[in-house]
Amino acid sequence: MIVACDPDGIKLAAITVKKGGLVVFPTDTVYGIGCDPRNQKAIEAIYRIKKRDESKNLPVLGYSKEEISKIAIFDKISNKIADRFWPGTVTLVLKLKDREIKESMNLDDRIALRVPNHPCVLSLLKECKLIVGTSANYSGNPPSSDSKEILKNFSGFDVFLDGGRILNSNESTIVEIVEGDLKILRTGKITKTELTSLL
Repeated sequence: MIVACDPDGIKLAAITVKKGGLVVFPTDTVYGIGCDPRNQKAIEAIYRIKKRDESKNLPVLGYSKEEISKIAIFDKISNKIADRFWPGTVTLVLKLKDREIKESMNLDDRIALRVPNHPCVLSLLKECKLIVGTSANYSGNPPSSDSKEILKNFSGFDVFLDGGRILNSNESTIVEIVEGDLKILRTGKITKTELTSLL
């Protein structure tokens, strides 16, 4: 089902997530596909639909730093980065403290987390608080910022929140703090210079 990024569309998408369904949505980087991070069957469905290797962990999007702090632990540096760049295009790899999510997502003790800066997905997150957020594409194919392209080339989801084309799209920068040192795991929109200026 294709719906607009309006209150009715958001409501339907939120109900779908809570019932264990899969939703495609626009973010400030690319279109993502997501589900309830505590629903193991839904997570397995995402791996199956994307043809993604299950050894590759999925990231999670949160409505706010406060929501994310309920499931993960911030150190001093990641705390500064979140305060400066969230909502935005930095993904932080943090220590996970939520046992239910650890089990459902088959994680060790680390999880990739981000607060996106896009009104559509933030409205969805306001209802769901947390949602798995991986690119809406088949594994090995490039992610897309164009809703028409995804509808043409990707299937298997329950609801598609159509936000049109995402302008100025770019991948998020993935950061992990290891023993007090800042490690960039993927270079994206936010540069190392911008990040290290906070240290």
